Amino acid sequence: MAQPTFSGVIPPLLTPRTADGSVDHESLKKLIEHLIEGGVDGIFTLGSSSEVLYLTNTEREEVLTTCVETIAGRTQLIVGINDMTTERVIDEARRLLAIGGDAIVVTSQFYAIDNVFEEERHFRAIAAAVDVPVFAYDVPVRTKQKLPVPLLAKLAREGVIAGVKDSSGDDISFRQLILATEDIEGFSVFTGHEVVCDGAMLSGAAGLVPGLANVDPASYKRLYEAARTGNWKAAKKEQDRLARLFNIVFVETPSVSGGAAGLGAFKTALQVMGILASNRMSEPMESLGSTEIERVRGIVAEAGLI
Repeated sequence: MAQPTFSGVIPPLLTPRTADGSVDHESLKKLIEHLIEGGVDGIFTLGSSSEVLYLTNTEREEVLTTCVETIAGRTQLIVGINDMTTERVIDEARRLLAIGGDAIVVTSQFYAIDNVFEEERHFRAIAAAVDVPVFAYDVPVRTKQKLPVPLLAKLAREGVIAGVKDSSGDDISFRQLILATEDIEGFSVFTGHEVVCDGAMLSGAAGLVPGLANVDPASYKRLYEAARTGNWKAAKKEQDRLARLFNIVFVETPSVSGGAAGLGAFKTALQVMGILASNRMSEPMESLGSTEIERVRGIVAEAGLI
């Protein structure tokens, strides 16, 4: 199998907010240090876990600036470039890459009604407009369309994209993408799964981009290293532990949306661990309340994180 340029554990960074709703830069710095101390191989900011679509342009710039200054070259920084159509993505990429970033992650167009031919032109135009590697972000829960394996493989072979962050939840497609690209030197396929990372590594994934790694980066790093060296028993042990920790996301409150439940649980775990000052979500999402906080505290304590 060819060797990827990007690999390892690259958590999709959360965006902490203060109790009054502004971006909490001090908590963001503490979170970045927590991830680096956990041994991560990179940080992915301004993605879905960053609540990027809820951030104003000014907030995106502020978050990225804090990331660049805090990381200070100690690990790779990958930047999510999120907008609806090609030219808007290019404009966003140029604006944010002026601040910093080692690669960008781009979804298909959304809201726009397009087809696979337009999607191909979309990625080609973006890659031609920037001077850093481009990752395709396959996240149909957000974009309402699945990026086809043949398109991704074609773009990979022609050097248009450097890799794929797969958050599709489609394990068959994931395996087919690995098979279609495993001989391409430098190409990386990452899984965004939380609880089947050992299976993804067995399939040949280059690395892991799970939101839960914000909470426990060290365990994901141990999982990755165990899998990389073929110690599947140790990898399974770490994955089983993380699967139990993932129970923090299951919130039984009708007013809390699915997105707020997942990201809110991660923020709440980090709050009870003393890393974030607040579990505040972006408006109009509801933050988890006292009952959920105590439930999360119990699971986090059982995992040995507090």
